[in-house]
Order: sequence, then structure tokens, then C-alpha cells
Amino acid sequence: MPDIRQPGLREVLLVGVAVILTVLVAAGATALLPREGQDVVFHTPLLIVVLVGGTAFVLWRILRSPGPGPGA
Repeated sequence: MPDIRQPGLREVLLVGVAVILTVLVAAGATALLPREGQDVVFHTPLLIVVLVGGTAFVLWRILRSPGPGPGA
């Protein structure tokens, strides 16, 4: 049986903290924008574009990751 490494509690917590910090920084940066910049963020499908792009990137990374070889 191949040795498959599963993420532990430490890794999960680190990712969770990184996500929360990213959201807080993005909210702070949006608050610093002038009114026109905030209108772009809140009144356009910018969030949808970011989510689709991020999802495509994650799927691309999953498809490119080397899996177990034919002898596994």
C-alpha cells in the first residue's frame, strides 16, 4: 500500500488562519479604495471572476499533480 500523507490538524489550522488573514487584508484594502474603486468591487461580478479563476487554478494543479505510478 502506498504511503499517502494526510494533512494533520496543524496544517488545517494554518490554512484556516491564512484564509482569514487574506479576507481581512482584502476587506481593509477595499475600505482604503476611493468610492469609485469600491463601486467596482461591490457592483460588478469581480468576486465571481476571482472565484472562477481560483477554482480553475486549483483544478489545474490537481490535474497536474503526479499520482502513483503504474506500478503502485
